[in-house]
Amino acid sequence: MSRPSITSMFVAACAALAFTNAAALAQSGDATPATRAANEAFAKALPLADRADFDDARRGFIATLPDGLIAGEGSAPPVWNLKPYEFLNADQPSATVNPSLWRQAQLNLANGLFQVAERVYQIRGFDVANLTIVEGDTGLIVTDTTLSVQTAKAALDLYYQHRPRKPIVALIYSHSHADHFGGARGLISEADAASGKVKVIAPDGFMEHAVAENVIAGNAMSRRAQFQFGTPLPINDRAQVDTGLGKALANGTISLIAPNDLIRQPYETRNIDGVAIEFHLVPGSEAPSEMIMYFPQFKLLNMAEDATHNMHNLYTIRGAEIRDGRLWSKYIAEAIERYGDNTEIVIAQHHWPIWGNARIVGFLKKQRDLYKFIHDQTVRLLNQGLTSTEIAEQLKLPPSLAGDWASRGYYGTLSHNAKAVYQFYLGWYDANPADLNPLPRAESAKKQVEYMGGAAAVLQRARDDYKAGQYRWVASVMSQLVFADPTNKEARALGADALEQLGYQSEAATWRNAYLLGAQELRNGAPKATASTANADLLKGVSIDLAFDFLGVRLNAAKAEGKHIVVNWTFSDLKQTYVMNLENSALTHSAGKLSDDADVSVTLSRATFDAISLKQRTFLGAIATGDLWLTGNPLRLRELFGLFDEFTPDFEVVEPKKASVE
Repeated sequence: MSRPSITSMFVAACAALAFTNAAALAQSGDATPATRAANEAFAKALPLADRADFDDARRGFIATLPDGLIAGEGSAPPVWNLKPYEFLNADQPSATVNPSLWRQAQLNLANGLFQVAERVYQIRGFDVANLTIVEGDTGLIVTDTTLSVQTAKAALDLYYQHRPRKPIVALIYSHSHADHFGGARGLISEADAASGKVKVIAPDGFMEHAVAENVIAGNAMSRRAQFQFGTPLPINDRAQVDTGLGKALANGTISLIAPNDLIRQPYETRNIDGVAIEFHLVPGSEAPSEMIMYFPQFKLLNMAEDATHNMHNLYTIRGAEIRDGRLWSKYIAEAIERYGDNTEIVIAQHHWPIWGNARIVGFLKKQRDLYKFIHDQTVRLLNQGLTSTEIAEQLKLPPSLAGDWASRGYYGTLSHNAKAVYQFYLGWYDANPADLNPLPRAESAKKQVEYMGGAAAVLQRARDDYKAGQYRWVASVMSQLVFADPTNKEARALGADALEQLGYQSEAATWRNAYLLGAQELRNGAPKATASTANADLLKGVSIDLAFDFLGVRLNAAKAEGKHIVVNWTFSDLKQTYVMNLENSALTHSAGKLSDDADVSVTLSRATFDAISLKQRTFLGAIATGDLWLTGNPLRLRELFGLFDEFTPDFEVVEPKKASVE
């Protein structure tokens, strides 16, 4: 019998994917004269003499791990290893890395245990995100967990090597992204959270958003995240150097322990183990569920991920809901008004702190104005009739922001953030009827190549444009050739070369990673995933309603044509019932009822359902052990579950799909 599965659910788990085509297969080229000139010119426009960030990033350093190495289990590869990044210690940036990104990559290489203030510590550089520890009267208050269990444990162990071994009395999740909750089991046990021995505090809506964002479209997000973070790329000056927000994603086990204390009001204060904390909810900014924190006795403000040392994403290129730049700016403004006069230290859950009230207020004001500028100026131009691509090409930051290191686009970019604002208000359509129903990519590419005189003519002109340094155009045109004929080796090679030079010039780590992975896949083909990203801990956070919706997303409409199947579901431990209905090639369900006309009725526990979803058990196996009961016609259940597609996170991106999709 076919089995339901919820796979590739969580985009952050892309770091754990294994690939059969080794990254070493990529044949990277050197920087061309045009790229060298572009990067040299870029450097001249930067305030490189300003070294304040380097002082801040190293301030309070206590200790770190040798080579920044966190070993995997047994023969598994390391969970974390900073030794390959040693090339970043060079005095001069490589010609194959944008000099501004090189600087950010050097800053993100700072790692270990740091003292931020009396009783306040951070472990930075053990993952893309930070772990913050505040020492209470008798125990530790920890904010965020890093992405994996192994990195979280290593961070806490390093802390204990240099500070008293106090127990954790509270764990705070700043927001609902996996790099901030995934390491929970490396810090506390689920039993301690369930009993209330450890307070687990999160913003309202945390559990829903922690899992929901990456379930329905999780497979596509996982694949796209490989391009954003560059996880399949080697680490060197011609490949992955950084993510902008931190070095990389840890390659460990992701966990999730549910909170037992939710912050529901815009402002709430808790006194935890002698430490007062005011929580400020900022939903819909960097995450749907997020909060910042103020510690009055330390005059310390934790901005979570709403104010970091780069321009963040209003749209993340892995794919997610657009974020509201106007609202994001408003939250930072509220933080300035409420805490600005009484803050001497600002930290975040990425990057390094800032000390001194004047510097902090100046930093926060520029972060406030950065997102408001992007929002307002994009809306001004769209109201004048410009399209998203035209706005992205025209919009420039004012000198006061462009000259500010923390406003630069290492993670988000002005270009794709402007397009995000356009999409937030107007969607994908630019109002030109010619663009309302364009041909599919492959079909359009064939016609365009034909119109341009055929592949040979296009290649000849593109080679000349490549020599002239017109890499954006060459990459675009070669993409047309590849979609018209994916076997055209010359087009693939020239397209890869163009993408590579774009990557070498990119200030944004995310763009660099995307360009360079695109080049690698044009040369070597798409990677083949050999591991599932499904995770039992995270699956627990998925509601039955959402799990059934995900089954609906997997329904193959063509196979389901003309079929009508009704299934009753009873979850014995949850005391919940559902009716699932397949009709008109759509799968729907209703909670709180059972149908008298069901073809088959299923009774099971949530744990059994999860085990079947993870393919740890089968329907037949669960029936044999008495963990699942069926009445009615079991063949109808087999028929239903034979209609679901299995998603694989290795689909083609830079070339057309090899197999047709029904």
